[in-house]
Amino acid sequence: MDSRILTEYLQGNCFNAYEALGAHPSHEYDQDGVRFTVYAPHARSVALIGECNGWQGYPMHALEGGMWTIFINGAHEGQLYKFRIETAGGEYYDRMDPFAFCSECRPNTASIVTRMDTYAWGDGAWMAQRDKNYNRPMSIYELHLGSWRRKDEADPTQDGFYRYDEIAALLIPYLKQTGYTHIELLPLTEYPFDGSWGYQTAGYFSATSRYGTPAQLMALIDHCHQAGIGVILDFVPLHFVTDFYALHQYDGGFLYESEDPAQRYSEWGTALFDFTKPHVQSFLKSALDFWIRYFHLDGVRYDAVSRLIYQQGDSAKGVNDPGLWFLKSANYTLQQRYPQVMLIAEDSSDFLKVTAPVVYGGLGFDYKWDLGWMNDTLEYLSAPATQRPALHHKLTFSMTYFYRDIFLLPLSHDEVVHGKKTVIDKLPGSYEEKFSQLRALYIYMFTHPGKKLNFMGNELAEFKEWDENKQPGWNLLDYPAHQAFFRFWQALQLLYQEHPALYQEDYHPNSFCWLNADDSAHCVYSYSRDDLHGEQLFIVLNFSNRVQTDINLPVGQAGQYEELLSTDDSRYGGSGRTDGYASARPQGKGYSIFVNLPPYSAAIWKRQPSAAQPTEQAAVRPTGKRAAPRKQELPASTAHRRVKTKRTAGGIKTEEKNR
Repeated sequence: MDSRILTEYLQGNCFNAYEALGAHPSHEYDQDGVRFTVYAPHARSVALIGECNGWQGYPMHALEGGMWTIFINGAHEGQLYKFRIETAGGEYYDRMDPFAFCSECRPNTASIVTRMDTYAWGDGAWMAQRDKNYNRPMSIYELHLGSWRRKDEADPTQDGFYRYDEIAALLIPYLKQTGYTHIELLPLTEYPFDGSWGYQTAGYFSATSRYGTPAQLMALIDHCHQAGIGVILDFVPLHFVTDFYALHQYDGGFLYESEDPAQRYSEWGTALFDFTKPHVQSFLKSALDFWIRYFHLDGVRYDAVSRLIYQQGDSAKGVNDPGLWFLKSANYTLQQRYPQVMLIAEDSSDFLKVTAPVVYGGLGFDYKWDLGWMNDTLEYLSAPATQRPALHHKLTFSMTYFYRDIFLLPLSHDEVVHGKKTVIDKLPGSYEEKFSQLRALYIYMFTHPGKKLNFMGNELAEFKEWDENKQPGWNLLDYPAHQAFFRFWQALQLLYQEHPALYQEDYHPNSFCWLNADDSAHCVYSYSRDDLHGEQLFIVLNFSNRVQTDINLPVGQAGQYEELLSTDDSRYGGSGRTDGYASARPQGKGYSIFVNLPPYSAAIWKRQPSAAQPTEQAAVRPTGKRAAPRKQELPASTAHRRVKTKRTAGGIKTEEKNR
């Protein structure tokens, strides 16, 4: 047992407490057994109970600083155990191990002795080339493993759940078919209540046993990597369950939560971590490090970051200094240890520099969910067509702040539950009009700067809200409208990945230009995307319920232009009123093409190459309105130059080229 780790744990600086605390098979005193260690400073006594001793209490030895430990000769991997804690008041409670690497499946609560170093990984090539994806396409499929696919409900095996390794054979071909580059898994840290979806955690170091063992989860991630698919895990650093077998009042005192009742509980009925306590900081830092290290994660998404930034998530109540310190200190060290791993904030606040490196005064995240974009987009598109002119700038507002942070565009699980309706069902109009608007919405999403995230079922045009006890309506693909939308989804994902203008320089202000942002009367928008290396795409959207003819689309150069993708293409469920090709005509000081759009439709255009003007030649940009630049001094995390961005241990490294 490493006393240095235990000391760092108590100081709040530890990222590998899991190497000393918990249950570790070892060879001591010339014997093979297991060393058990737990932190319980308020306890009068602690005993180990488990299969290794017939569930009879073996007193553990008290160490300085509130640690308790014991070595059990003959104990081995796979055995169940708990800690029997005697409180200062003389009460006895049997508790799980906070550092258990595996736990019994609910409703059982024992911890399981588990080794984490036996799986033979085969993802070396992936691990060597992965990065933050700033200049790569990134389309994330958010999913809940327990409901993406389910076995026959009559099968008693694991409540109808597929095991981690079993689901890989179904999931990976589907991801390749639909064009996703990454998956984001709802929390897999062990939790007792299915209806919490994993957001009410009990075991921060245990992969939930609902779907199998840690090694089987490793196999799923390994197979994803070998297929070229990244894996992101949702992580909950704010709060934990109050079930009395877990962390709540763990040793008879308020070990992980606040001594102040007013600061102890959340509105969800969970207990809040007290970040003023150094060991709480070490506990969560170690949990983050553990998942990245042992499960080869490519990213971690932090839940409810606004509540770590502000008291109760409310800026009027002031900043949460201990929460901010946790975020900065955790992210700074994780960026140094795992420079290719993405740290992602689910943050609804307007706090500045969330994605700036800590050394530049930021919080050290790589991406932030753009919840403002999500809310504005859905508010606009949920309104009837007659009300949209008054809401026109809901769709342009995102570009006024987009370059303040490194944003990711989410249409997540939160938007398709609790009576909010699914994405397609939020849209007004007839059945056919809903599909038309849905296709146009996704053209807007995939051509707007920022990486993409969609919850499972979005690609099916699912009308039924998500239920964690049921899988999505896969039978929808038997219906022509859903089949056509699914084809559109595949075509859009392919186009996104094939055209660098849509991802290469997402976070460079010159990669986006409004061509027409003010046509509120017709609900028409147009803009260009530019990879700054020669490729330009032109996007035009019609969110009105009327045909719009001869829309002036400034393109800057003479030549022939091709409609790469139209939402009204009959292959995708549209009426077939597409333009196909258009020749640019002189217009003012430049050139324009004039396009027609049916109601609720969108199209993407590109200039065709010619012998006289090869594609390698840098395009002349059309006259238009650039997105509003930032007014404050900004860190290097969001460059104003023509750059390739790459985060290093010291921050963002930029490779600048003169134009």
